[in-house]
Amino acid sequence: VARVHNIPFYVAAPTSTIDMRSAGPEDFEIEKRDPSEVLYVKGYRIAPEGVTAIYYAFDITPPQLVTGIITEKGIIYPPYVKNIPRVLGDSNF
Repeated sequence: VARVHNIPFYVAAPTSTIDMRSAGPEDFEIEKRDPSEVLYVKGYRIAPEGVTAIYYAFDITPPQLVTGIITEKGIIYPPYVKNIPRVLGDSNF
């Protein structure tokens, strides 16, 4: 949606979560969390009765849709295969 409306899309991520060894989304299992974590707050139901939820721990955004990755070492811009090692240092991989 951001790309269609020419709105930059940034990912904020600590460098500890960047793994250049992964080949792609198929390398990850996206954890489903307990739906009660989004349906209740402090034991009080905040969603209407009958409403269900699917709560994923994270999602995967295709890199071509990401304007930049904001890290504690600075903002990394495409091409990521070249610039992530440059910012993080080759020793991280």
